[in-house]
Formats: sequence, structure tokens, C-alpha cells
Amino acid sequence: HFAELEENRGLNLRTMIGELSANIRSTASDRSHGLGITLDVDPYLVNQDVAVAIAFLVTETIELAMTCDPAAQIRIVVKPADKLADKPDRALLRVVSRALVESDTLREAASRYGRVMEGLSRQLRSPLHHDPLVGAYEIAVAVTGRD
Repeated sequence: HFAELEENRGLNLRTMIGELSANIRSTASDRSHGLGITLDVDPYLVNQDVAVAIAFLVTETIELAMTCDPAAQIRIVVKPADKLADKPDRALLRVVSRALVESDTLREAASRYGRVMEGLSRQLRSPLHHDPLVGAYEIAVAVTGRD
């Protein structure tokens, strides 16, 4: 995506996450035939480094959900960070699924994925928050603008 841009304004998160989700769905194993991923992503632009970390973080979080429930229904949201209204250069990335609600299965699987996810949050320079009651992981990410 980045190489295709004539002017370097950044990568469009809506396009990137959409293609990433489509690829994950199409390459999912047979046992994940019921996997569903819905998107509610505003057209934010991010730089290359942030895009790579987001792509890996979204992939790891989806894999975590699929490990807990192969037919997981997952919603990926990128919206303005309301609670960070004083920081217009941030958007909130949120991955939500019932598969991510606190459980023994999640705790066991999170021990495998957690270290990578925390490393990616450090790369994004923002804490990764898990809401165990809703089943959501969220992080504020740096954006360069909107498309």
C-alpha cells in the first residue's frame, strides 16, 4: 500500500485492516469456517511503522480469539479516542469478541499471545487494555490525519 501512494500522506487504516481481515478469513482453517470479522474503521492515516505494528497486533488478537473459539465473531473498530479528546493525533483501535471474554481458555491462550501483543503495544507507545467483561482489547494509536 505504502509504495502505491504518489504522495506520502500515510497508509489508510480502513483499507489496510479490510484487506488484512479478508486475507485472514480466506486462509482460516476448515475448523474456522464460521469465523466472522466486521469492520467499523474510520479512514485514518498512519505512518509505515505504526501500520506494521497495527497489522501484527490485529492479526495476533484475531488469532487469540480464534484459538478460544474457532468460529469467533470479531468486530474491529477504529474511531476517535473520545477519552483522549485533548490528543487529536490519536485514534482508538478496538478488537471485540465474545471469545475474548475472561475464561480459562482465554487465560491459557493469552499466555502464548500476550508477550507479542504487549511488545507491539510498546512499539505503538501506548498501553494495551483488555476489558475482560466485554471481551475487548483496545489501544490508542498515533494517526497522521484522515483520508
